[in-house]
Amino acid sequence: MTSLYQILMLILQVAQFLILAQVIMSWLVNFQVLNIRQPLVRQIWDALNRLLEPIYTPVRRILPPMGGLDLAPLVVLIAIYALQIVLRNNVAAFL
Repeated sequence: MTSLYQILMLILQVAQFLILAQVIMSWLVNFQVLNIRQPLVRQIWDALNRLLEPIYTPVRRILPPMGGLDLAPLVVLIAIYALQIVLRNNVAAFL
């Protein structure tokens, strides 16, 4: 059961990394440091969007419109952190 705990924590850490990578990449695109017209940048951007949009969509339905400010990544990150805390506090159940 310890391996199940470790696998869950790994999945949550990978999700955190992907969300942070997308947030940073969106800033770089908006400040025109990265150009979406470049093939590699476009592929990475599309891959991140395809992975994360199914997670963001239900959160966006719940959140009120914020005038162009997307808080879905922040809400998902907070949920991931909360889930990690719950898992760490209940690690004895996995032993």
